[in-house]
Formats: sequence, structure tokens, C-alpha cells
Amino acid sequence: MAFVRSGSATSPACQTSTTEPLSGTAARSLAWARLVRARVPLTVIRNLLASHGSAVAALAAGPSAWRAAGCPEDIRASLDRPDARMRADLDTDRAWLDAPGQRLIGIDEPDYPTLLARSASPPPALFVCGNADLLWFPQIAIVGSRNPSPGGADNARAFAHSFARAGLTVTSGLASGIDAQAHLGALAAGGDTIAVIGTGPDRYYPPGNRALTERIASEGCLISEFPPGTPARRENFPRRNRIIAGLSLGTLVVEAAERSGALITARQAGEAGREVFAIPGSIHNPMARGCHRLIRQGAALVENADEVIAALAPLATQLADSLRARLAEPGLATAATGNRQHPERLPDDPDYHRLWHALGFDPVPLDTLAERTGLTADALSSMLLIMELEGLVGVEHSRYVRRG
Repeated sequence: MAFVRSGSATSPACQTSTTEPLSGTAARSLAWARLVRARVPLTVIRNLLASHGSAVAALAAGPSAWRAAGCPEDIRASLDRPDARMRADLDTDRAWLDAPGQRLIGIDEPDYPTLLARSASPPPALFVCGNADLLWFPQIAIVGSRNPSPGGADNARAFAHSFARAGLTVTSGLASGIDAQAHLGALAAGGDTIAVIGTGPDRYYPPGNRALTERIASEGCLISEFPPGTPARRENFPRRNRIIAGLSLGTLVVEAAERSGALITARQAGEAGREVFAIPGSIHNPMARGCHRLIRQGAALVENADEVIAALAPLATQLADSLRARLAEPGLATAATGNRQHPERLPDDPDYHRLWHALGFDPVPLDTLAERTGLTADALSSMLLIMELEGLVGVEHSRYVRRG
């Protein structure tokens, strides 16, 4: 794959025009590229997909359908009459997509990771370099300071090594410091790692991580919601953090100051009903204060990787089972996310049966389920995730519905 340094010229434009005939896969990818480049809001995209079934059909429906879906006038104009800049950008996207191992996965496609899709604000599409299958594997996020102590860097690398040996995919943000050490620890164990970046997928950022970026793209998976050519911008990195949290079963904070992007990731993980873990440190280490704050707020204090692995094992097993079913039944569009409908697959636990009976075929919000069952929101979030992975529950705009 071809990368450029952030801030330098983008990749050469594609040698073929976007008006040439396209295969089904290419047409789908270019349709998603148009939606991403035009910055169509997620709510509008969901409305279009609900009405028309696919990105290609949504674009073919035309301006009146876009307006009915709530698309703003300026975005409708951009979709209807792409200017020279848009056409050049789409040529850049097509050139990037033509390279081996690079693809664009829309939220309507079965390869889009189900855990991310059920998060509060999933990206409409993901630019993916490398092994896209890893997006479906059980993941643990490791985040922390860009300027860790030597002990913090050692901890990130050692925990990631243990997670990878246990079969968890290590996900982080490819920043300097804790992120980079987490990726390196997973790779050193011969395991899998995913880097979620805040630039276009053709950029090296930070420049010092060039070799690591190329290694992850070759041996793991590199993803971004930003199209090729997007430089590093401060506002993009908090957006990247929500993807890290949304992909992962849990998030481990190794070291973090009291005001830290890692704490944003941890908060987003907690809001999504995922596990949050923190490693305590010395009271004299300013990089430990963020972890201590998380622990006071309810994050699990952990001292070794086995504690995290044990806590995530039930959810990881469910996700692995769903992946195996999906790979074994390629004819099913969403084998891992929705077609197993039998109540007998419920865990043998009275709380799950109570929740099952509280669910109906009309979507209901979490607070209603809490009232019906008497269970806490945290307990319900974890149970609903397991039931969704089993195909027993669907999620529609943060409301839950029984499947089957």
C-alpha cells in the first residue's frame, strides 16, 4: 500500500475515470465514497438505506429521495452535481481502492463489525487496509499517554503481549507512547492488532511510526473513517477514539493524565456498556492520576492481564461463536448479527429469561427495560450485547427489539 506523510501531497489520481463501467463491488465502494465525501449525516444515510436498501440504490434514487430522507440542500447539490474537487477526490478514492488489500466497508454490509454498528455514533463507512476479518474478532482496546513513564510503556507492551497470546486482538490508535507499545506487544506475540487512525488511510501519522504503520497494514489491520488524503487535524482524534471504544469488548487505560484523550475513550466505552479497566500507579506519577480517577468512578482496577482476560471471556466466547457461524454460513448476509432466533439459546440464567419476556417485537429503550425487569442499566447493557451476538436481539436507534 502507498502512504504519504501527513501534510504532504496526496496519492496520484486514478488513471481511469469514475464514469467507466464498474463491477458490483466497485460500484458499491464508489457509492459509499460519494456519501463519505459529501459528508452525508448518519441519520440521513440510515433513512436512505431503510428506504432503498443499499448505497448504490440510495444514490440512484435522486434528489427528491434525498430530500425526503432529510438530506440538507447543500449536500444534495454536492451529490447531484459533483464539482471538480469532488470528482478529483473520488478519483483518488478509486485509485486507493484499486490497490490490493484495501477496501471500503459500508455500515449496510455484513462485513461491518457488529459491535461498532451498535455503538452510539458509528462511522457510516470504514476505509480498511489489511485483514478486514480482524474487525470481527474479540478485541481489547489499550490506550494511554503519548508520553508514558518507562514502566507505563513496559506495562502496555506486556499486557498487549498477554492479550494476544490469549487470542484477543489488540486495538489502539497508533499514537506515540502507550498506543505504539500496545501494537508492538501484540505483534511480538505473533498476535493480531488493529490500528484506528485519525487521518486518511494513506497517511503516516505520526511520521515516526511509519515502519509500525506499514507493519500493521501488512500483518494486522489499519482502519479510518476519513478518506484518502485527509491530513492530521486535532478534531479528528476524539472521533477516532469512539471507534476504538466501539470495536472493543473492553478498554484498558495504562497511564493517563487527568485531562487525556484516553479518558475520552474510556468514557465512550463505558457509555456503550463495555468494560473499562485501569492500571493503578504511584500517587507521585502524574500519568497515573487519570487511571485513579477512572477507578474512583467504577473502572475495574487490574494488576495483571489475566484479570482482564477473565472478565472478558464470556463476551469473547460469544463473539467468537458468532464469527465461526458467520464463516461457516457465507450465504447468510448477517449470520453473526441476526439470524439465530431461538430463545433456547438464552444463557441459563433467570435474569436473561426475565429480560427476554420484557422485550417485545416493538423497539423499546433501555430505561423501559430497566423498569420492566428491575435490572440496572449496566447489567442490561452487558446482557443485551450477549443476546445480540446470539441473534436474539436487534438494535434500532438505541432501542432494543426481540428477533424471531
